[in-house]
Amino acid sequence: MDEVQRIKELRTLLERYAYEYYTLDKPSVSDAEYDRLMQELIVLEKKHPEIDSKSSISNRVGGVVLDSFKKITHKRMMLSLANAFNEDDLYDFDRKVQEALGKSNIEYVCELKIDGLAIAIEYENGSINYGATRGDGTVGEEVTNNIKTIQDVPLHVKEAKVFEVRGEAYMRKDVLAHLNEKRKANNQELLANCRNAAAGSIRQLDSQIAAKRQLSNFMYYLVNYQDFGLKSQSECLEFMRKEGFTVNPNYRICHGINEVIQYIKEYGEKRPSLEYDIDGIVIKVNDATKYNEIGYTAKTPKWAIAYKFPPEEVVTKLKDIVLTVGRTGRITPNAVLEPVRVAGSTVQRATLHNEQFVKDKGVKIGDFIIIRKAGDVIPEVVGPVIERRTGAERDFVMAKVCPICGQPLVKQEDEAVHYCVNPNCDKKNIEAIIHYCSRDAMNIEGLGEKIIEQFYNIGVLKNIGDIYYLDEKVDIIKNLEGFGDKSVGGILESIELTKKNSCEKMLYGLGISEVGAKTSKLLMKHYIDINKLMGASMDDLLRIKDVGEATASALVNYFGDPNNLMLLHLLELEGVNFKYLGVTNIDENSPFYNKNIVITGTLSAMGRNELSEILEDQGAHVSSAISQKTDILICGVEAGSKLDKAQKFGTRIIYEDELMTLLKKN
Repeated sequence: MDEVQRIKELRTLLERYAYEYYTLDKPSVSDAEYDRLMQELIVLEKKHPEIDSKSSISNRVGGVVLDSFKKITHKRMMLSLANAFNEDDLYDFDRKVQEALGKSNIEYVCELKIDGLAIAIEYENGSINYGATRGDGTVGEEVTNNIKTIQDVPLHVKEAKVFEVRGEAYMRKDVLAHLNEKRKANNQELLANCRNAAAGSIRQLDSQIAAKRQLSNFMYYLVNYQDFGLKSQSECLEFMRKEGFTVNPNYRICHGINEVIQYIKEYGEKRPSLEYDIDGIVIKVNDATKYNEIGYTAKTPKWAIAYKFPPEEVVTKLKDIVLTVGRTGRITPNAVLEPVRVAGSTVQRATLHNEQFVKDKGVKIGDFIIIRKAGDVIPEVVGPVIERRTGAERDFVMAKVCPICGQPLVKQEDEAVHYCVNPNCDKKNIEAIIHYCSRDAMNIEGLGEKIIEQFYNIGVLKNIGDIYYLDEKVDIIKNLEGFGDKSVGGILESIELTKKNSCEKMLYGLGISEVGAKTSKLLMKHYIDINKLMGASMDDLLRIKDVGEATASALVNYFGDPNNLMLLHLLELEGVNFKYLGVTNIDENSPFYNKNIVITGTLSAMGRNELSEILEDQGAHVSSAISQKTDILICGVEAGSKLDKAQKFGTRIIYEDELMTLLKKN
């Protein structure tokens, strides 16, 4: 057999073996045999570059590195789904479907809602034409090379017609655990959870990295099903399965909404035992011939809905309560937990805020406590499981002194928070420098938390002012492991660039209590120059809209401290800009003027912070939490629960294409 013929034979064999292993879970050859054949194929393909290898199974190992992703317009919009959060929502959905079809006892298909990243793949002449992310539903990113690395996505299918399938790329729980073990051993940042890991893997510019992430996939929708004479969702799932796609086997045809509710309860209980994360159940009318009759909204089909599970709660043990010191000296109790997986990630710590919070929750060290993810993001302590107490638990007693410097803590009568007021507390000083260098403040690249702590410990960086004298400590820094001319030069260059920042960045970086990023910008828009703000009285400050007594008092106290004035004088001497460089005259005709706006997902044109600044310069109020008062949700790729809430509230949703058009008009 000649080598060209052998290449064809190997491709056919390896595709069959991969299908048996990844889709059927019934391998007919050993892993070693599969690897040997794959290496043989790779060697032969390199010898014969004239043989088209774009759709070869050897591409599963990746190796393509892109500068950026191309945009791809979906031939048919990738709609999102409306959400149901309780049984009333489900009954309401069922009622509307019944009214649209003029009959009762609707047949539904229930499918597990996989917590991953939505993808679309078009096949033509039996091979992959392209693969894309959902994007904003209209335009996505072409990620064909990365999708080809997913082992259970077939590179070839029997059907020659053009067709498009959609599904969810995801990472199994055991794969995440294995990858994180390796990353921990290599001192790399751990992957947060399965969903983020899957989304980040699909959007890697280097497909070799994507290949190493070992993603999986479930297909759930055949776009042009009519071209194949298919009339139901269950027929579509079976068609895709026969073509070699992995279809989640746990789908079920349910007769009427009560059977749907039973299915939801069943998989709500099974959820922790699944090898992948799910965040709900998708319910679709099975009869696809009725979809147009039931209809669509601008963004969602009326024939389908996603039931979202409530925030997941788990029980774990409270091993200890430890104190941390923030940049302002604030002392925060933190729960040290037996590691537990909740809502897609492993939790080992949770904030307990302050002494009063611990008392109000009634938790004791040694308790079994209930943990949940607030907004599916932040670990939150719900309370203790009283009936599991043994008597060995002990009360939390708030420390009298700082856990770092040993100086007495201070607590005002009208506050719940304890503070370390020692100006020489090492932890306070380190945290203050970290804050000044952070992205939302002066954004000094190269000065991360670990490096700042290292520089502090060797004495070259004891306060914010020392940042601007690091050029005099280059010889000391270069003696440290890992610091060469390039890395040190990069730090010094980034420090120099901070001198050109608009002054609100520096004001926020000073870490004044009650003065966040937004307040800093508000103040500097008003005063234009830091020197003018420094001379403002309480009455002056209180005349500014949205500046309250706590903020005004904090500012007056800060600028009344000679040590702080000395720092500011030093910064000005070193050339740090003290003037506001942003827009001061707001166009009231802007579509964003006086609107409450929330941003979610990833935007391709700019970062979230950059967009926030642009919107605020047009008179918008940008916040992080969505509510019924939110006027606009700006939605990028991989939007999460905020999009769901916006749809529930009827909030106006603006996707990136529309956003860029509106910004250009203004």
